Amino acid sequence: MADQHVTNAAGAGAPPIDLRSDTVTKPTEAMYARMASAPIGDDGLDGDPTVRELEAVAAAALGKEAGLFVPSCTMANLLATLAQSQRSEQIVLESRAHMYTSERGAATFTGQFYLAVAGTDGAMDLNLLEDALQSDGHKLRTALVAMETSHNNASGAVLPLEHMQAVHAMASARGVPVHLDGARLFNAAVALETAPAAVARHCDTVSLCLSKGLSAPAGAVLAGPGAAIDRSRRFRRMLGGTQRQIGILAAAGLEAVQVMGVRLVEDHRRARALSDALNGMHPRISATIPQTNIVQVDVSRSGRDSAAWSEALEGMGVKARPWGKQRLRCVTHRHIEDADIERAVTAFRAVAGALA
Repeated sequence: MADQHVTNAAGAGAPPIDLRSDTVTKPTEAMYARMASAPIGDDGLDGDPTVRELEAVAAAALGKEAGLFVPSCTMANLLATLAQSQRSEQIVLESRAHMYTSERGAATFTGQFYLAVAGTDGAMDLNLLEDALQSDGHKLRTALVAMETSHNNASGAVLPLEHMQAVHAMASARGVPVHLDGARLFNAAVALETAPAAVARHCDTVSLCLSKGLSAPAGAVLAGPGAAIDRSRRFRRMLGGTQRQIGILAAAGLEAVQVMGVRLVEDHRRARALSDALNGMHPRISATIPQTNIVQVDVSRSGRDSAAWSEALEGMGVKARPWGKQRLRCVTHRHIEDADIERAVTAFRAVAGALA
């Protein structure tokens, strides 16, 4: 349906509006131009010059000593755990963190254990974290603490810098490193009106996804101390992550890091416009108030589950992702304009009207 045109209440003859994720973004023309002219080499042998530049630029933007270009943010998070913890040790994170809900299957071959700590809006309870950091010989040793901002499952919530500082201080006092899943870290920085490095300063290692709102076609960067990145590079090879003449993709990543962050404020503004419109539409649906570019729509009181809503909306030319049985997730990105928000609201209104 992505290449079809629809004729419906969402706009006669208009292309579908894809709000399922910011991973649907396409490269910019500037990215294609940099990819076409990028100097390349063998990243597994003597190195790829464009990859090296991306790693240095991203590390500097995040305030870290070194960087490592990897295929995905999932791999970056895995490498961070492998480089900073051992088998039979414990990784502590917030209970709805993406690393816990979607990525902890890696523990089946790393031999590490994940301990989920309850939290609010993605911020773990500090008292529970304190308990998890205690080691009395009867508990697994906590070797790594992980945070996430912005928070994928908490509707794009941004961790307060004071909370991040407290987590980092508590862990550091016990010699435990902190990793930040910063897949959408640039969104968090924009929401906080600060630099990405000011967010990443409250962790030891940090991952950054290039293929979400930053619009690169693929890839992520893991940044941190030189020794941790050196270990991660060895683990990357073991996991099959060496990518040879990958400077072609790294060139798009450079454009993403150097240029694309400043425009994320537009995605946040449009997400808020969508939320405000939906909250004023119908008493049996409600939307979260976004800090970044993610809006979750609660349809639990509508008499239809999220799958039914998704199907009905797609028939109106709007793609929204079921997020459990009672919620839809809508994510704005650079392909969504003001007119698309208006069309999406029209589609929601038409589906909601059927509930009357």
